[in-house]
Amino acid sequence: MDFSECLYNIGEQLDSDELASLKFLSLDYIPQKKQEPIKDTLMLFQRLQEKGMLEEGNLSFLKELLFRINRLDLLQTFLATTKEEMEKELQILGRAQISAYRVMLFQVSEDVDKQELKSFKFFLNKEISKCKLDNDMSLLDIFTEMEKRVLLGETNLDILKRICEQINKSLLGKINDYELRRCSDNLTERRMSIEGCSDSFLNGEGSLGALAMSDSPREQDSESQTSDKAYQMKNKPRGYCLIFNNYDFSVARKSVPKLHNIKDRKGTDLDEETLRQTFKMLHFEIILYKNSTAKEIYEVLQSYQTMDHNNKDCFVCCILSHGDKGIVYGTDGKQASIYELTSYFTGSKCPSLAGKPKVFFIQACQGENYHQAIPIDTDSEQDTYLEMDSSSQKRYIPDEADFLLGMATVTNCVSYRDPLRGTWFIQSLCRSLKERCPLGDDILTILTEVNYEVSNKDDWKNMGKQMPQPTFTLRKKLFFPLK
Repeated sequence: MDFSECLYNIGEQLDSDELASLKFLSLDYIPQKKQEPIKDTLMLFQRLQEKGMLEEGNLSFLKELLFRINRLDLLQTFLATTKEEMEKELQILGRAQISAYRVMLFQVSEDVDKQELKSFKFFLNKEISKCKLDNDMSLLDIFTEMEKRVLLGETNLDILKRICEQINKSLLGKINDYELRRCSDNLTERRMSIEGCSDSFLNGEGSLGALAMSDSPREQDSESQTSDKAYQMKNKPRGYCLIFNNYDFSVARKSVPKLHNIKDRKGTDLDEETLRQTFKMLHFEIILYKNSTAKEIYEVLQSYQTMDHNNKDCFVCCILSHGDKGIVYGTDGKQASIYELTSYFTGSKCPSLAGKPKVFFIQACQGENYHQAIPIDTDSEQDTYLEMDSSSQKRYIPDEADFLLGMATVTNCVSYRDPLRGTWFIQSLCRSLKERCPLGDDILTILTEVNYEVSNKDDWKNMGKQMPQPTFTLRKKLFFPLK
């Protein structure tokens, strides 16, 4: 049986309810808006092929889909795979392609009967209008609607748990199991990043998937670099990492007329947590500042300018806010100049950081224009969920050496924030740091990878793209060794 015939035969055996289940489980790869035209299983298979999730010789995602909807007969007959083989495969960390979060929601939906579904809709009528909760709406449809309205997410389960508590307490077990597994997986991933190898490798199982950090040739090379080739990175903590997280712009809407439509930055807490975990892993001391005015941002950085950094190797500052050309907004709507903020840390103003790298990451728009997309046949990852961090100066860092500024976008253009998953730039940055630092890549190599990843995303609603922009006066290579 050839590939196409195999897909055809499987598709013929699946009914409309099972198609709906497959579509829901595929939402992380095919956004809901792109799923609307899909009316049969073969169309879904075609879309998955276009996304590279279903290929001849690579049927792992299809196998996982059939396993999750309990069509073990199709799994065995057409894909020669047993339930036991799938269970063993999915126990290996990183092998599952459907998120544990989405699997949990699907399992909850399977255990809700018709009467409980009516009750579920009743308890949601304050958050979702009655016309949206029509009689034909399945629980999977409701979950999708809740995600659109940011009422549900991987770390946003309060409403779901409250309703399950009311209609069927046994459902809470599935949610609690998911949260425990998620916590356990996060700890395991962090341990893998620190130790450089998985539990299966330590136990002598599986293949040599990752080298221990001390065996990484690039990291060994980076640590053996002489002081004239790479910045020293030996102190623990390496230095301070400040994270300014601005979410609430209600004051700005009231006090600054031109910002009357500025939105609160939903999803920014995901960026904060991801940055916190990442730079803690890289041995920085994390200090968080929430909802800071422009004056408060200035004052905090001025206080760190006067501190003694002699026992530190580096300084990092991350600002998550709305912005415009050359500025970020405080929550009061007043502007803070990026150039002025970075200038506090020149050698003359902060002698204990002289000759040491000063790193700034700014997640904010730098204008209101869309970076025009070139029309190509591809899909947006989250085109129905995106928001912008926008509301002349062009010089952002001092001419002096040892500065690095990572901007989410180029001058005059918007940057994108997914309320459910955080911003394109920060999430890509942290993922690349976690993956590439253990391998010994320097920061400019990592930022080049971030540029590539973010520039491949699309905002199809506005035909927009995003292009991050690093600016630097670094004199040496900057590594963040984990040892």
